[in-house]
Amino acid sequence: MNRRDFVTRLTAAAAGVALAPAFAAKAANLAGRPPRILLRGSWQSVNIGDIGHTPGALRLIEKYFPTAEMTVWHGSLGHGSDEFLKKGFPRLKFVTGAVGADGQPTTAALRDAWKENDFLLHGSGSGFGARAQLAAWQRSTGKPYGVFGVSDDPISGFGDGRVPEGGSLAGLRAAARKLPATHLDAATRAVIERAAFLFTRETLTLDYYQAQGVRAPILEFGPDSQLGMSDRDEVRGAAYLKAQGLAEGRFICVVPRLRYTPYYKMGTGRSRVAMDDTKDAINARWKEKDNDKLRDLIVRYVRATGNKVLACPEVTYQIELAKEMLVDPLPADVKKNVVWRDKFWLPDEAAAIYARAQALVCMDCHSPLIAYHHGTPAFYVRNATDTWKGQMYADIGVSDWLVEAEETSGEELWARLAPIHADPAKARARVKSVMAGVEKTQRRMVEALQAAVARA
Repeated sequence: MNRRDFVTRLTAAAAGVALAPAFAAKAANLAGRPPRILLRGSWQSVNIGDIGHTPGALRLIEKYFPTAEMTVWHGSLGHGSDEFLKKGFPRLKFVTGAVGADGQPTTAALRDAWKENDFLLHGSGSGFGARAQLAAWQRSTGKPYGVFGVSDDPISGFGDGRVPEGGSLAGLRAAARKLPATHLDAATRAVIERAAFLFTRETLTLDYYQAQGVRAPILEFGPDSQLGMSDRDEVRGAAYLKAQGLAEGRFICVVPRLRYTPYYKMGTGRSRVAMDDTKDAINARWKEKDNDKLRDLIVRYVRATGNKVLACPEVTYQIELAKEMLVDPLPADVKKNVVWRDKFWLPDEAAAIYARAQALVCMDCHSPLIAYHHGTPAFYVRNATDTWKGQMYADIGVSDWLVEAEETSGEELWARLAPIHADPAKARARVKSVMAGVEKTQRRMVEALQAAVARA
């Protein structure tokens, strides 16, 4: 039964029209309360992208499925992200906990959430990290689940057959095509095939699943939910720009990156493990080569335009990295036009500042998505270790704003940025057109959720 039929029959029931017994039981179960959805997300709070996945999904559901009552099953809510969500979503409920060896929630609050909610929604993220929790939910409750915008790269990283150095998107695509049709593990295959829907946030994951012969009721491309985040802290953003002398449309934002995020150094509670030796070695080898391109771009931009640059973070460790690699080595005539963001921020403040920038150039994946939603053109300079999630940029229609770090230079980056400087209105019109296409896909994603909840 489709969603329209479901709503029609509920309306008929309200008017006193008799329903078939099975449907009458379902209608009675939902009568008098909104549908309840448990969103698994908010994976961590050291990255404004991981913070932003959740409000992005919530805003999309709020827009296209406003009757839904939402609970977020979260990980870390540090750095003020809990206050940010509570302020933006006053009716949002919060729950935390894990799934034990017995397949059951480890906290009373999570057990209650499993009982009370009708549907479990896996939020956007890398690696399809909560797939086992989806399976446990269904085994325990018998209730359905679905997935919003995940990436599942079987080539990059650590583990059997994986490549710690990663590779270009073209290289990862070629490697995935060589995998045997039995490569996907049985547990993941079962989770996908039992899902009401699964949206991959780029087409490389979609191609991989399809090549593995996976079947699901809905298996489609659906971009990262960060693209749905409309939240902007205008007061804080405007105050920061004024204090730093950054005039609207007269500055760019630049975000550096290491090849691997050094979580064990960041106060996240993660202990150093053996693979960190390899990660640190890769970071050390590429740190200067990668970030020198951004520094060269800054020099070229400032000298050509007289405008300013904000060197800022997407992840907490990038605060000091920006100072070390982008700001401190600059020649004096350029450095005076560069502002170093010395504090972390939440995605709504970042959005307010990105919205007023001429452009953003970023080596991390999510700040450009924030910028696009708020109308600002942005380049994603992709490092080889950043999985294949960057394919999303080509999928939404900005392949020329997606640049492989090892295949570019500061000179080329400036050549790509110069037309945006010359005609910012044209670049912003393009972003608006891109977002119109994104919004159609986003609506499709929420309609799939709505229909699945109706069938629950």
